[in-house]
Amino acid sequence: MQDFQRLGVYTSGGDAPGMNACLRAVVRTALANDLDVTGIRRGYEGMIEGDFVELDRRSVSNILQTGGTVLKSARSEAFRTEEGRRQAAEQLANNRIDLLVAIGGDGTFRGATKLHDEHEIPVVGVPGTIDNDLYGTDATIGYDSALNTAIENIDRIRDTADAHNRLFLVEVMGRDSGFIALNCGIGGGAELVLIPETITEMDMVKERILSLMSAQRRSTIVVVAEGDELGGARGIERALRDDQDFSDIDLRSTILGHTQRGGAPTASDRVLASRLGLEAVEALLDGHADVMVGLVNKDLKLTPLQNVFGRRKSIDYDLLKLTQILS
Repeated sequence: MQDFQRLGVYTSGGDAPGMNACLRAVVRTALANDLDVTGIRRGYEGMIEGDFVELDRRSVSNILQTGGTVLKSARSEAFRTEEGRRQAAEQLANNRIDLLVAIGGDGTFRGATKLHDEHEIPVVGVPGTIDNDLYGTDATIGYDSALNTAIENIDRIRDTADAHNRLFLVEVMGRDSGFIALNCGIGGGAELVLIPETITEMDMVKERILSLMSAQRRSTIVVVAEGDELGGARGIERALRDDQDFSDIDLRSTILGHTQRGGAPTASDRVLASRLGLEAVEALLDGHADVMVGLVNKDLKLTPLQNVFGRRKSIDYDLLKLTQILS
């Protein structure tokens, strides 16, 4: 095994509940293996600018239960260029950082692979995104927390919808994937779920809603992923308000937005993040690089980063069938 001295860790892309729990596990596992640890603030932008901070056990105390990321995150146009990545590699070398753990999603891993390929820096990725759309893991850090936040809000909306016999369109996050929408639709008892992976026809939506409200004579909740081709909750609301058949229906739309990214991580996310953080460090020490550590069928697995980014994980279409039956 090569004699490594210092590990750098950073969070990049959208924040996700559990990133801090993962950071804690990375730092303490590295220290247990006699590695010094440097935190890289603001992702790749901070890497280019040398925005580094030394981390020890106390640095990551009392962050397990917090949302967001204490290392912050930022977009970096400079890192998209070869010159930007060269500057980042020089900063790492000047600070004697010879191993990297990257916590993030698709864009984070693309950058990590560039660093590895162009500058031979060993890096292991940890999947941190609420969308749960990364190939190579059954669950991503933050997904369970976001899902529970969405369901909690749907439960609250259901109370007021029932009180007024209203139709609610609830938009959840998921620009390219319907994992959150599909699962919180089932868990929240939604009457209709619309996701990017399926073709949504407005006539079908109108017919389904009218049928449900006529049959139930009570509230109806439609969960919409933000990436649905009808334009999310706002797009569907506009179409319904323009239709005379819906003139007597009390219609409201709610966009949950970034509430799903915030808040304390669930117990499930804390455990997942801790397991993946430890495994990422151990994978680096075992000589692995340019891979992502994930959880597949309850086992920890390594997947080459190039097999992860740009490749979307498929939803479970049996769950989509379930929503249709249960509604």
